[in-house]
Amino acid sequence: ALLGGAAAAAAWASLPATGEAQQKRKKLGPNDRVNVAAIGAGGKGAGNMQALLSQNIVALADVDFDKVGRDMIDKKTGQLKADKVEQKAAYDKAARFTDFRKMLDTRKDIEAVVIATPDHNHALAARMAMERGIHVYVQKPLTTTVRESRLLNALSRRYPNLITQMGNQGHSGDDGRRVIELIRGGAIGKVSEVQIWTNRPIWPQGVARPAAVPVPAGLDWDLWLGCADVNWGYNPDYAHFNWRGWVPFGSGALGDMGAHLIDFPMWALEPGLPTRIETRHTLWGGDTNQGDGKPPAELGSYPVGSVTHYEFGAAKGGPVTIKWHDGGLMPPTPRGMPPGRIMESEGGVLFIGDKGMLLHDTYGENPTLIGEEALVRAQSIPQSLSRVAGGMGGHEMNFIRAIRGEEAISHPFEVACPLNETMLLGIAALRAEQPIEYDGVRSEIMNIKSANALLDRPYRKGWDLYATG
Repeated sequence: ALLGGAAAAAAWASLPATGEAQQKRKKLGPNDRVNVAAIGAGGKGAGNMQALLSQNIVALADVDFDKVGRDMIDKKTGQLKADKVEQKAAYDKAARFTDFRKMLDTRKDIEAVVIATPDHNHALAARMAMERGIHVYVQKPLTTTVRESRLLNALSRRYPNLITQMGNQGHSGDDGRRVIELIRGGAIGKVSEVQIWTNRPIWPQGVARPAAVPVPAGLDWDLWLGCADVNWGYNPDYAHFNWRGWVPFGSGALGDMGAHLIDFPMWALEPGLPTRIETRHTLWGGDTNQGDGKPPAELGSYPVGSVTHYEFGAAKGGPVTIKWHDGGLMPPTPRGMPPGRIMESEGGVLFIGDKGMLLHDTYGENPTLIGEEALVRAQSIPQSLSRVAGGMGGHEMNFIRAIRGEEAISHPFEVACPLNETMLLGIAALRAEQPIEYDGVRSEIMNIKSANALLDRPYRKGWDLYATG
């Protein structure tokens, strides 16, 4: 069932505190190794776990261990990749599960888990782990719906001793942190407009749903579907990588890259949640049908390109607008760009202030001030934010160091959830096919009551996120 507004809030308030969640774990010190598990051991999850090989990898959950193994083999030589020798050894020692629910219920030694499944299973895996007293690192986007995001935020408040981290490594980067210092320090004056762009999708979108084909040996398709309330049948256009473009499984380009790109203006400007959102786009799923609030199973793939207008009417210091472009669409090049500097087609952010501009690439890299006076002002702006050991490459180990009490966590849920909610409101506006006016305090779309269903989703039987017990 879909939960809206007050009903959802009441459900979160009454979430049970299980015995496992209340157990007292040993306090870890700087020299202790953390017992880590993975939910989604291949793909992005393999990259996350590669960064955690210094820890005890005690368990893995994945629906296709054949694929996990194949990805470690060099296709040209047929031999194990040199940089995967240590990871394979660690994986071979770990307990293996196809169903992450069984792993979380049976392995009492897990202290931390990395969740890197397709988007549609993030929230349930995170909830189950947190209720069992396990620290959680969840790949971006944190969830697929606003309600899910608010649920995880509520759980992080309920269990304040748990370390939570969203997997957007730019938040730990030195360049990105300098961007925040420059904007907050007034290098370009008051910022009221931000332009953002990305070249994503780099997977199929705007295409019709393909016919079902036999499931490959080794893949548990039923478990891959997990929470997704669809009965489409398997097709390689969904798994293992292309799921991002399909509404029941992924969050499109905005969900994929918004965590990296929208993060910096949300962080620097602290505008709160958006108050009005409108999305313009190309065709849905390869035909002329509109979203019109249709359920995920009827929508198919996201449009190949979109532009989302965010208005933050209650922002500190006055209204702010953020304009998001995907599908290779880009805003105009600003005047005064330094010689040789371009707006990288892969993606970037342009802050427009009343005393200059600041341009940076994806993940906050290569911050560039536009305007001579802005350059002068920047020279007197000191470092005010701490730096994460290892920068962007240290995002996973920051999670471990925070668990051991050595370093502040870079991007906890209390910070990640409002960012995630902002991204997902853009997708809600896309599906609504008209501007939505949002009350962030009530978590409610005020001008189109029926559109509040877009803040949640149906769940497949046996996989309901809100089920208790």
